[in-house]
Amino acid sequence: MTSTVPNAVQHADERQPPITMFGPDFPYAYDDFLAHPAGLGQIPATGHGTEVAVIGGGLSGIVAAYELMKMGLKPVVYEADQIGGRLRTVGFDGCDPSLTAEMGAMRFPPSSTALQHYIDLVGLETRPFPNPLAEATPSTVVDLKGESHYATTVDDLPQVYRDVMHAWNACLEEGADFSDMNRAMRERDVPRIREIWSKLVEKLDNQTFYGFLCDSESFKSFRHREIFGQVGFGTGGWDTDFPNSILEILRVVYTEADDHHRGIVGGSQQLPLRLWDREPQKIVHWPHGTSLASLHVGGEPRPAVTRLHRTAGNGITVTDANGDIRTYQAAIFTAQSWMLLSKIACDDSLFPIDHWTAIERTHYMESSKLFVPVDRPFWLDKDEETGRDVMSMTLTDRMTRGTYLLDDGPDKPAVICLSYTWCDDSLKWLPLSANERMEVMLKSLGEIYPKVDIRKHVIGNPVTVSWENEPYFMGAFKANLPGHYRYQRRLFTHFMQDRLPADKRGVFLAGDDISWTAGWAEGAVQTALNAVWGVMHQLGGATDPTNPGPGDVYDEIAPVELPED
Repeated sequence: MTSTVPNAVQHADERQPPITMFGPDFPYAYDDFLAHPAGLGQIPATGHGTEVAVIGGGLSGIVAAYELMKMGLKPVVYEADQIGGRLRTVGFDGCDPSLTAEMGAMRFPPSSTALQHYIDLVGLETRPFPNPLAEATPSTVVDLKGESHYATTVDDLPQVYRDVMHAWNACLEEGADFSDMNRAMRERDVPRIREIWSKLVEKLDNQTFYGFLCDSESFKSFRHREIFGQVGFGTGGWDTDFPNSILEILRVVYTEADDHHRGIVGGSQQLPLRLWDREPQKIVHWPHGTSLASLHVGGEPRPAVTRLHRTAGNGITVTDANGDIRTYQAAIFTAQSWMLLSKIACDDSLFPIDHWTAIERTHYMESSKLFVPVDRPFWLDKDEETGRDVMSMTLTDRMTRGTYLLDDGPDKPAVICLSYTWCDDSLKWLPLSANERMEVMLKSLGEIYPKVDIRKHVIGNPVTVSWENEPYFMGAFKANLPGHYRYQRRLFTHFMQDRLPADKRGVFLAGDDISWTAGWAEGAVQTALNAVWGVMHQLGGATDPTNPGPGDVYDEIAPVELPED
């Protein structure tokens, strides 16, 4: 189990195929698409060397650029800050460079199979991430209302926690056909997935996560709902998601996105950085030894985009921070969509008006983290009186909310994520400096662990982030509010541009906020592949008949369409 309240169903038949982020909105096998020997497609030789703008050097942008390059196109990547986006790994000044902090994405589920393709491609290693009560976590402390409970398994916790776990399982069965959907997704039974999901979308689009709980007979008890909000499932408390659409939560539990997480050894930012430098063996048009870095002057992306507008012949004209102006036949925009409203001067003609409305309505979650380097994993020391670990992975209703303990062996320096918070809990930290945040966190943890002097083990300055305050992000990740399904559908399906007027084509949206599974790197990869298919199609290319792309099968698996009236 990975949590005090794990995802519901345990499968007796372990021979079933593993779950993937296969739908439910768009049940397309991106992992099969990537693994097929025919590749992702090709463009006519007359189009080889054509420049395509890729705006944003996060994972989605780098994946898209990498695959376009392999087809013989010339991606021109624009990046305002640094390659990686919210795959941001930082070190600690004056400390061993092996000590790192994951300021953004830090844990990835095995169901992220398209993401795993690229992790394997660049030779990165993963290992289990120490979530609450995960097998890789030596111990967990749940501290609510001033009362702490130490556990190595869920059975060590008071009965009320198991009651909450059972209530969540029953709630999913009663209200969301969990077992049936889970089975259909494992078997990649597209008709059954679509049958179940279409009914749920129509029924639940206007429902909040909290309202879904309240409607369940299993969660009649406010105490159970309160505990569930503070302790949650998978990675911990989910009460900050209570106002969001229940459809967002169902996507997480159906795909097991919050289960069995793994971290990338050495840091997640290595993935886009290695793709940037990678020289693919199978490449069209370009000589062997070509990489994204080699296609860019000085091996660096172009600077921030300051203006996007349309010019004659349906060209996409890009102005960057250096004042350089270039026009492209196609562009992929992978940055946070709010950038189109604030940081970049845009023509209204870039997108249809209903797509602009969807961009404006996108709801982003706030998120903050703070890490400190320590001399060793002292939390594995044993308390002489109790025999327990002196400190544990901690879930609490105090300001810190979630504290994670990260080490690379008993005799090596280690890292503590003193606090990881979202939404209102994140906003509470916003006015405070890194050191001020650390002081409040140490005080809170000192009340939970009065015998432990964390401060004496700290060997360097804290590092922190509040993604809502990052100028090129303005939030951590998208989370739809009730009634937002139609908006998300417009953004996700934007890559199918044959349906658009000619003067609205050419710019393709990608990134995890365009996906159905925002906040997960898998969504960034999937939408990048959609955009690659869209660019290829626009430039007269096609996939191999034995490996149809997402656009080729779109009509068979298109997301549910709700009435607009």
